[in-house]
Amino acid sequence: MNETLCDLRGVEKSFGDNRVLKGLNLALPAGTVTVLMGANGAGKSTLVKILCGVHRLDGGAVTLHGKPFNPTTPAEAIRAGVVTVHQSINDGVIPDLDVASNLLIDRLAEPGYGFLLKRRKNYADAERIASRMGLSLNVRQPVSELGVADRQLIAIARAMAHDPQLLILDEPTSSLSASEAERLFELIERLSERGVAVLYISHRMSDIRRIADRIVSMRDGEISGVFEGETLDYEGAVNAMLGHRMTDVDIEIRSRGKQVLNIKQMQLLPGSRPFDFDLSENEVVAITGLLGSGKTAFAQCLFGLQKPAAGQILVDGQAYAPKSPQAAISRGVFMSPKDRANNAVVADFNLARNITVPFLQRYSRLSFLNRSKERATATRMIESLSVVCQGETDGINTLSGGNQQKVMLARWLAENCRLLLLDEPFQGVDIRARRDIGRKIRETSKERGTLVFVSELDEALEVADRIIVMNEHSVSAEFRNQNVDLNEVLTAVTGSAPDQSGQPAKAAYA
Repeated sequence: MNETLCDLRGVEKSFGDNRVLKGLNLALPAGTVTVLMGANGAGKSTLVKILCGVHRLDGGAVTLHGKPFNPTTPAEAIRAGVVTVHQSINDGVIPDLDVASNLLIDRLAEPGYGFLLKRRKNYADAERIASRMGLSLNVRQPVSELGVADRQLIAIARAMAHDPQLLILDEPTSSLSASEAERLFELIERLSERGVAVLYISHRMSDIRRIADRIVSMRDGEISGVFEGETLDYEGAVNAMLGHRMTDVDIEIRSRGKQVLNIKQMQLLPGSRPFDFDLSENEVVAITGLLGSGKTAFAQCLFGLQKPAAGQILVDGQAYAPKSPQAAISRGVFMSPKDRANNAVVADFNLARNITVPFLQRYSRLSFLNRSKERATATRMIESLSVVCQGETDGINTLSGGNQQKVMLARWLAENCRLLLLDEPFQGVDIRARRDIGRKIRETSKERGTLVFVSELDEALEVADRIIVMNEHSVSAEFRNQNVDLNEVLTAVTGSAPDQSGQPAKAAYA
């Protein structure tokens, strides 16, 4: 193993009576990519916040290059060479500023830097930073005009600009396409070759197999396993993280009920290949494909956020062409969007209001809100989804990412619907929370049709009766989730064997 760059010994951290880190020991070698896995509440975030200067440790010691390291602010950690890219995009970029200001934001705080006085030089510096990351962005463009993937890449590029000695990346590929993720992996490999220690927090099997030199598992505030060597034991790492053996999710494909959704000759974009599709009650179908394949466009067409270029949609046999999300909801079509921080969570609301907000009129009479009814619904859903919290009046931002995701699912499961659209419902959650969410999706699917839009194949395998692959804004393949040939699915996902028939794709139950 390479020389240890950062060493944590007996690290303790408590919040009130809650002992979060319990004498944690962890060595981070130089020139090594260490993947950290842990369930929600294991202590990962607290560990990261100690390393990046947000929290102070209560006991134990941290050394960097053999010298004591106990930063009191993130700026102090950055000056020491410890740079963090947080999971929440909002922690990595400032939407109201342009790309250049975001890339140079840490320099702007330095005395005498003077962005306005050196505008031309600063734009040139920002362009060099963007080029190192392979970003082809207008550095004068406001970040608020950019999508989630570009914002994520800006946050990563900003971190790389510091020439880190220890780089901490928290779920960095959650919003990236395959090509963008590969660009990141190549950059990480170059940093690793230069002796940078990388702490990479992820549960994505594809990321881990591509980038990890070693896997470290956390459970209940302690390191529960370290796995390294030529063949990394991913299953063993998950077992150590959960505290029990990882078993494959056994999907029992159920009989289909009444048809809910029927799509004929849909074109998502002008010139894209038309496709047919149908979905029935009691059925969960996963829609997968690379970023840009058309998954999100498909979901948005069904929820009234955009119009398809052509085609007919029927819901319960009746014509369906919603002009807004409100129109979709009135027809019993609900959607939980991806990127919960920007598109779903209402930070100023507590758990109860976050669950009931789309349906407040159902809890009101003569403009008066029935708070007891609202609380009863929230309590029922919190218990149903095993949300870890003190109660329905907790602030949403006091919850872990996985529990916030459960609350977002609770929002749309609290009321009956005919068609439920879930766009990346497992984004940024650990394996335990992912399985809790997947189990609840299937348990409640009897009276509706459910479409789950996912980027990761293992997520599709854990939740779906059928797997539909999209490529170039059309359906390219369909698989019954039983004895699936993974190589065949991956071939369809990457588009390496496209349909040459020129005929409309047909995605019907096989």
